[in-house]
Amino acid sequence: MVILALLGAVLFLALIFGPSAWVRATMRKHGQQREDFPGTGGELARHLLDQAGLNHVKLERIEAGDHYSAQEKTVRLSASNFDGKSVTAVAVAAHEVGHAIQHAEGYRPLMLRQQLVGYAIVIERTGSILLMATPIVFALTRSPAILLAEVAAAFVIMSSTIVIHAVTLPTEFNASFKRALPILSNYLPADDMPAARSVLKAAAFTYVASALSTLLNIARWLRVLRF
Repeated sequence: MVILALLGAVLFLALIFGPSAWVRATMRKHGQQREDFPGTGGELARHLLDQAGLNHVKLERIEAGDHYSAQEKTVRLSASNFDGKSVTAVAVAAHEVGHAIQHAEGYRPLMLRQQLVGYAIVIERTGSILLMATPIVFALTRSPAILLAEVAAAFVIMSSTIVIHAVTLPTEFNASFKRALPILSNYLPADDMPAARSVLKAAAFTYVASALSTLLNIARWLRVLRF
């Protein structure tokens, strides 16, 4: 039983941290600076936006968290990708520009994605609040049934964020392989395209990898509540 419990714990941790570790490792592997590249990720992003007629879309350098904001019509690149000359930098830049192009074309799955990601944040916060309120509810009601119902509802709410992010995968893959990859084939040497594919795949899974951390939050609450 002890061995099975340890195996289960290892598998659980692998599920939570494995995808994120893979994304980081892939980005780092192809993040070596390339002096033969004519420009940085930020310069390529600006060039691609202008080339697509998206001069109104802003480009910003941030510390971390590459993304495209549809509400603000802004492509934001982490410092390493904005300033870097690497396969990772240009591939991530092209991926985020891909989202800007989706937006400009009225790509409906992107709009759905924006709504769902916003819901995911609210849902996860609601689930956390419900779990925090559990001891108070139990103290007031002394009802195990109400307590279990509240805990179950909170777990379902928090777990749903994983499902929401999974639903957005088609939008991410479209940005990577239908938008960014054809663009990069015109800018990168053929020898670099396999690496670009790997980075674009990692970029597509970034949201799901982050969402899996919700499982860790649930596990922490289980420990706190001693279930």
